[in-house]
Amino acid sequence: MLSKLSSFVMDKKNFFRLLPPCFSFILFGLALWTIHKNFHYYNAQNFWNSLSSIPPSNILLAVALMSINYGIMTGYDCLGVNYVRHSLPYSKMALVGVICSGISNSVGFALLSSCMIRYRFYSTWGLSVISIAQISAFCNLTFSLGLFVMGAIIFLKEPLAVPHVLDLPFNSVRPLGVIFLMFILAYLLVTVVRKKPFTIGKWTLPHLSIRLALGQLIVAALDWSLAAAVFYTIVSSFVSLSYSAFFGIYILAQVAGLASNVPGGLGVFETVMLVCLSSFISSEELFGSLLIYRGVYYFIPLMVSVLLFGKYELGRVFSYSKSSSVRPCSKSEVLR
Repeated sequence: MLSKLSSFVMDKKNFFRLLPPCFSFILFGLALWTIHKNFHYYNAQNFWNSLSSIPPSNILLAVALMSINYGIMTGYDCLGVNYVRHSLPYSKMALVGVICSGISNSVGFALLSSCMIRYRFYSTWGLSVISIAQISAFCNLTFSLGLFVMGAIIFLKEPLAVPHVLDLPFNSVRPLGVIFLMFILAYLLVTVVRKKPFTIGKWTLPHLSIRLALGQLIVAALDWSLAAAVFYTIVSSFVSLSYSAFFGIYILAQVAGLASNVPGGLGVFETVMLVCLSSFISSEELFGSLLIYRGVYYFIPLMVSVLLFGKYELGRVFSYSKSSSVRPCSKSEVLR
């Protein structure tokens, strides 16, 4: 009986020990598949033709804004780790944040893929499964809050017409702006003002400090603002449109892309942008700008994230093999 119990316990331990490497293998496969798919999507000749039509200064500015944006995204994990009352060096949280953002933005299914990445790293650094799940949920919620914050501001300021392709029950985005604003106010009410956790079905919103809640809104709002600024920088040489007006169209397209759950919103995002910008820019110029935008904002970070992830995994393999090679001999081995 005891031998069966010990065997079961050992099998369970081995199972949980194998989970992180399996997650890494799955993530690498998904990332490589996405890179392969993007290579088919990016026709080399079309890419270089589009690149040559955009001023080099705009491309460099777009890359700089993208780099700043991915630096801001590390704030998601910093806030999440702070939320579960754990302490880690910023370098570790930044590594997880960059890899999570770079891979999940392109692979899609952000909640699942980011949770797998965070489990791979944070479990190694001593966080429990529950804490890791809480961090992932907190980060994804924070990202969504940014959409509501900026959507409320922009949609109330720039009441754009809703394209028929979205089939929404209203003609202007202003009602969406009102809904988003009410959502943010309700969120602050139940998480900051209310002194105890608020439960909706299976979901529980905990009580947060005003500092942590404001941190969520600021980081997520900066993330969305910089993401739109990257695209605006690329397309600005073709359209005479204010940043706020463009931002409204961008958010509307992102909402449609996220709702579709297609990896990176591929196809859906482009369709909404094309419909909304058709009176400002030709289809050829817009498709060229979209091509460059996806290359700068999705493909470059994906490649960097895969390299960082691979470097981390190889470092762990080498450190493990090195520690195994210097393992002290047992007494029986010395006697032999």
